[in-house]
Amino acid sequence: MLVRLLHSVDELDSALLNSLSANDYPFLRAEFLHALEQSGSVGGNSGWQVCHFGLFSEDGALLAFMPCYLKWHSYGEYVFDHPWAEAYERSGLSYYPKLLTAVPFTPSTGPRIRLASNVTAQQALQHFNVYMEQLAFEIGEETLRPSSWHYLFADNPPTSDLSMLERQSVQFHWFNRNYESFDAFLGQLKSRNRKAIRKARQRVKDQGVSCRMVAGSELSQADWDQFTRFYQSTYRKRSGHNGYLNGEFFRRVGELMANEIIMAQAFRDGQWIAAAWFMQDSTTLYGRYWGCSEELDELHFELCYFQAIEFAIRNGLQRIDAGAQGVHKLKRGFEPVLTHSYHAIYQPEFKAAIASFLKREAVDIQTEFTACSEFLPYRQEN
Repeated sequence: MLVRLLHSVDELDSALLNSLSANDYPFLRAEFLHALEQSGSVGGNSGWQVCHFGLFSEDGALLAFMPCYLKWHSYGEYVFDHPWAEAYERSGLSYYPKLLTAVPFTPSTGPRIRLASNVTAQQALQHFNVYMEQLAFEIGEETLRPSSWHYLFADNPPTSDLSMLERQSVQFHWFNRNYESFDAFLGQLKSRNRKAIRKARQRVKDQGVSCRMVAGSELSQADWDQFTRFYQSTYRKRSGHNGYLNGEFFRRVGELMANEIIMAQAFRDGQWIAAAWFMQDSTTLYGRYWGCSEELDELHFELCYFQAIEFAIRNGLQRIDAGAQGVHKLKRGFEPVLTHSYHAIYQPEFKAAIASFLKREAVDIQTEFTACSEFLPYRQEN
């Protein structure tokens, strides 16, 4: 088997790549990675240098694909290692560049390798790891080796012989327990939580807002342009910049992945005032981004959570993955789950120090998970 570095997902035939197994997880499809690259959201001066890994047979058949990026910062990852970079700098070492296996800007657990039927993820990872340990990049007049490799939000751990450090974090997901309706879901909640959700939804209606869920195939280029404005407005308010993605990304992914896209839209006085963008596969609805032109009470929760729950129930989806953070999701029916990332630190002294840190952090994460589990809004018998 041979490993080859790919500087664009477009070096591979998209149909061939998508034929490799990754369940039907939407973020590892060729179209999604293509939209990121061709829009300039990664590559160029973004700090995300594309360096995907392909595993090929001796006769050139594609056996495995792993998205990978040479990173020059730690933004857009949602596994926060800025203190590690600062510690390297204090010691006169460079943490960047580092290698990252992840879906950019997408803190969603799923497969991180697409595989042919005759190859396992562990086999592919072992080949990739051997190649990675010898990897060097020519940057200007310098030859640089990555300080580390990070394997984020993976649904399966790498083999123990790779000696990667595990890191956990807490997210909040909603689970469909065969509810026949939104009211059936509410019926499983404690009385105060049930009343609070009904009151919040009524508050949205009282402000003259109507909502709908729109399939990606029904969205026009003008719709994506408007969604981009919503998205950028939200980022400017929160972070002072327009966000990591741009209109070209949304237009491309909207065209190429219409069947995987759902958008919640809110209207007031005939004007489109807010939207939330979701991706879906056969089991899961993935909440990604939202934005608005009017700040109204409870509107965020209506579009991002309650409309999503109704959609999941109607369509028999098992789960809603609403992304990173958000303990406020608990009282709205979401439950804590642990996510997993894995880290290969190539400098021995720093590996030992980071391992010690992660051991202490794991205690705090478990405490957080347990505490959140004790405050679920469901009736005790459930």
